[in-house]
Amino acid sequence: MIGRLLYLAAGAAAGGYAVHRFHRARRAMSPGGLADRVEGRVGEYRGALRELNEDLADAVRDQEAELLRRYAPREGRRALGAEDTAGDRGRLPSGG
Repeated sequence: MIGRLLYLAAGAAAGGYAVHRFHRARRAMSPGGLADRVEGRVGEYRGALRELNEDLADAVRDQEAELLRRYAPREGRRALGAEDTAGDRGRLPSGG
């Protein structure tokens, strides 16, 4: 008798779980469920793209700072393209 009640309880639990999974799958395959899943994925991708954009901006700033540190004119050095004297403005460089 107790064995039959145990089987009955196990069967009811398995049936309840199967019905729950069926309704969950049906809800997921409905247009609203699909839209919710797509919306969730788009939100995840949007966040990932935002993080990627921030990481790239940080990398660009670091690279720019390194280039400026390496190539920016310092005191006592002339900038690239700057002329040494005002008298050189009209002259072409000599070819050798």
